[in-house]
Amino acid sequence: MTAMMKAAVFVDKGRIELADKPIPDVGPNDALVRITTTTICGTDVHILKGEYPVAKGLTVGHEPVGVIEKLGSAVQGYTEGQRVIAGAICPNFNSYAAQDGAPSQDGSYLIAQGLCGCHGYKATAGWRFGNLIDGTQAEYVLVPDAQANLAPIPDGLTDEQVLMCPDIMSTGFKGAENANIRIGDTVVVFAQGPIGLCATAGARLLGATTIIAVDGNDHRLGIAQKMGADVTLNFKNCDVIDEIMKITGGRGADSAIEALGTQATFESALRSIKPGGTLSSLGVYSEDLKIPLSAFAAGLGDHKINTALCPGGKERMRRLMNVLASNRLDLGLLVTHQYKLDDIVAAYDLFAHQRDGVLKVAITPQ
Repeated sequence: MTAMMKAAVFVDKGRIELADKPIPDVGPNDALVRITTTTICGTDVHILKGEYPVAKGLTVGHEPVGVIEKLGSAVQGYTEGQRVIAGAICPNFNSYAAQDGAPSQDGSYLIAQGLCGCHGYKATAGWRFGNLIDGTQAEYVLVPDAQANLAPIPDGLTDEQVLMCPDIMSTGFKGAENANIRIGDTVVVFAQGPIGLCATAGARLLGATTIIAVDGNDHRLGIAQKMGADVTLNFKNCDVIDEIMKITGGRGADSAIEALGTQATFESALRSIKPGGTLSSLGVYSEDLKIPLSAFAAGLGDHKINTALCPGGKERMRRLMNVLASNRLDLGLLVTHQYKLDDIVAAYDLFAHQRDGVLKVAITPQ
């Protein structure tokens, strides 16, 4: 008789529901991980709303914390029962895309299905969980290319402390890394949701000395200060660009990180930076963007615009957990609510409507 598990699946636009699915079989390069904690991401809400297409019946979620239940025959260096995380992005590091420095864009596993060109480049395809394969909002998840993607959790770190590593922390830090931050820089971070808060923390760790956090929620701006923001601006109460120009003496910020994914925040980020500055874009956009001519200096302003999909792989995860283990940062602050997997529909309703000061919801199967 086939062993079954509970999983949150995409049913149709506006519907993610709990269903019974078979526990996955384990191939030689895979690992079956029993989920102990996972969470809901803003990207999952885009899926729920039908703004990001996935297959009906797909298990959603891409942020796994758990215990190795079973290892594939070719996977070495791990033990069953070991606590691990895996990145939301699960590249095959043998691929052309990975060796070319773009592992998050690795679609090499899709070549046999005719869904990717022979060299394995496919935009966003490194994001497998809850996108192209069954994800983590379930009792079990199958981790592909486990040798490259399983990262042991250091002793002393709780599930909630490492819950942000697979996506939110990795994405936010990548936004800071892509902002080309140098010691002494002024950096503006637009939107202080979980990713923006991690970008704020990453900017501080990289040496920015004036970090300006922008949001319309005073509670989130208060958390931004705990993450390292020196100045907070509520866009409901001031002209953000005017304030940034005052702070920088009319120069503009060295870089801006956009962490929401709207025309308004993208445009504000571009207007906030100096000539020669960098716009680091993290938001997931749902419609076409327009670049305003004046902010772009007619294409002559030496601006740099960088985009990113969060890096994955066990080495990335190891480094992020090192930051937490060293007490340089406490991301447990971002976990504001806890739900059981059985109550996943209610958890989505809370998170999608941003009620009750929610930042991140910890989902536990038991």
